[in-house]
Amino acid sequence: MTRILVTGRTGQVGWELLTALEPLGTVIGLDRSGMDLASPDSIRRAIRDAKPDVIVNAAAYNNVDRAESESALAMQVNGVAPGVMAEEAKRLGAILVHYSTDYVFDGERDRPYVEADPPHPVNAYGESKLAGERAVEAVGGQYLTLRTSWVYSARGSNFVLTVLRLAREKPELLMVDDQSGSPTWARALARATAELLRRKDLIARESGVYHLTAGGHTSRFAFARAIIDIMRELSGIPDGWAGVKPITSDQYPLPAKRPPHPVTSMDKIKRVFGIEMPRWEDQLRSCLGDLAASWRAGSTSRSLP
Repeated sequence: MTRILVTGRTGQVGWELLTALEPLGTVIGLDRSGMDLASPDSIRRAIRDAKPDVIVNAAAYNNVDRAESESALAMQVNGVAPGVMAEEAKRLGAILVHYSTDYVFDGERDRPYVEADPPHPVNAYGESKLAGERAVEAVGGQYLTLRTSWVYSARGSNFVLTVLRLAREKPELLMVDDQSGSPTWARALARATAELLRRKDLIARESGVYHLTAGGHTSRFAFARAIIDIMRELSGIPDGWAGVKPITSDQYPLPAKRPPHPVTSMDKIKRVFGIEMPRWEDQLRSCLGDLAASWRAGSTSRSLP
């Protein structure tokens, strides 16, 4: 029986992985108490105790703005820890799946980025994630580094849930319209990861960096408007929702600079593994469908904010 170790079990992607990977073997999920990514000794101890055949690293320091003032911690968790996992995976002959981000690019190109394009992060978070990619690559072994984008889910803290909450509290939301990304549902990402791991023999031959996001791309403004429009429809409540007004990034300054258009091409992962994720609109509708159903059923844990 394949043993699969998932880090970040309480996070958006980690939570979904526990279900998506269950048909593939025995899934061992760890949170920070079981593996502290800021401590290489904790990482080594947890992996050696679990003796996994596959490690899926869904844990990360992902507060983009706070990383500007906590760059050392972000680098330890995002930059150093993946290299330690890669070392332990190689020692065991295990596969490592590690998630990275489109924020390793500066977003200045006028075409989708491919995996061979030189990274150029513009903030501390992107720098830490790029360091993690390079640490995994330097170790080698059997690995997949998956760059994704704008991850959200029906739990935790994310853009979708924030927009839904604010859209019921405020008459108008101001949303940046000069930043693009590919909003990716955590469940779809977890399911695609499971499909990749069903191709274990191919991973051994084709280890490397791959882009894995929802199909298509959109702006923050258009994404927010879609969230509200779809939930208005699915919830059956037509009134009481905020309007959405486009603004520029300069009108909404944040501690960390964002790359304006770090949109990535999915051609490589489709060509090598046959993986193609649904478009972002379809993923969003599926996620909001779950939320709306839970809300109508009176759920308190996954209700509409």
